[in-house]
Amino acid sequence: MATRKIVKIDEEKCNGCGLCIPNCAEGAIQIVDGKAKLITDKFCDGLGACLGHCPEDAITIIEREAEEFDEKAVEIHLHKKQEVPSQLHPQPKPQPEFAGCPSSRVLQFQVPKPIETGPATPSVSQLSQWPVQLKLVPVNAPYFQDADLLVAADCVPFAYPDFHQDFLKGKAVVVGCPKLDDIKLYREKLTEIFKTNSIKSVTLPFMEVPCCFGLVKATEDAIEASGKNIPFKKVKIGLHGEIKPEAEVGAFNRPRTFAHPH
Repeated sequence: MATRKIVKIDEEKCNGCGLCIPNCAEGAIQIVDGKAKLITDKFCDGLGACLGHCPEDAITIIEREAEEFDEKAVEIHLHKKQEVPSQLHPQPKPQPEFAGCPSSRVLQFQVPKPIETGPATPSVSQLSQWPVQLKLVPVNAPYFQDADLLVAADCVPFAYPDFHQDFLKGKAVVVGCPKLDDIKLYREKLTEIFKTNSIKSVTLPFMEVPCCFGLVKATEDAIEASGKNIPFKKVKIGLHGEIKPEAEVGAFNRPRTFAHPH
């Protein structure tokens, strides 16, 4: 065996979401006992296409002694995965394309239109994607392309009663809590989302509590770090569900576009 570059998965960090699996063209990673595992060294080419899709930063590229990458073995492995099962399993259940945690499967769907209108018309969810947690969304999710993005503090939908109609409608969304999560991860993840996709605008409703400002600052920093001119609007929500007046929030609440010299 020779020393070469190869994927390393930190099982302590891995949450079993499976976002790395569809991005490994060689099929070298599987979920085993709730954790992503490299099933054999010879299936890993060491290029790291899976790295940017791990929300926990559990995957790295290291150099160590490892069996050489075997392209022929990969071809056989992928072929076997597509084969019709043997007669030992005559009526297998169809396998879904996504092999990871169902809670992290990327979905995009149409928002249904209300059948009727009027005071008694049931509310319709305006959510058009899954997942929504900032830690779980892949940076290249299809719903980010040419999207108006809503970055929401995760307490806002509970406090603000018309969240779906006033904020979520027509937007892609990510939610998070800067007090409970790593704000540095938020900043880096948002920066990659802004760099990778054509985001048309960003709207950020946040709670009036001091810790919520961390999400605002992380988003501002990410837009600036992306080098793009993205209109950015912040809306401060009170604990009783009211939108705070612009006079109270001041210049902090005004729409802002980051300009970068060429």
